[in-house]
Amino acid sequence: MERIHYAGGSVLTGTAIARALLDYARALAKRGASATVDIPARHSDGTLGRANFLIGPASQLVSETENSEFDEIVDGHLVESFERETAMLGDSRALPFDEASYTTDLDGLDELTD
Repeated sequence: MERIHYAGGSVLTGTAIARALLDYARALAKRGASATVDIPARHSDGTLGRANFLIGPASQLVSETENSEFDEIVDGHLVESFERETAMLGDSRALPFDEASYTTDLDGLDELTD
């Protein structure tokens, strides 16, 4: 889990969510843009809630790892959404090498260069 600190408070959310959110906030700040985002958050009693953030150039967010007795919050669709938005802003990160999709098949290359 990760605790995101902001001016006046903090929220506990999933690790992947927090990291993707901070990457998105950085990309927005580089563009001088902002967005409102909604993420799942864990309350102190363990129940799930939601947290809304306005992120952009003035965002001062800090995320830190925190142990929790509660299950990790996972939202793959939200993380993918943040990653997609970050990439569209031109601030993408390198993806891991996918050996299965790599090819060294150069048959027909000569036909393309003739």
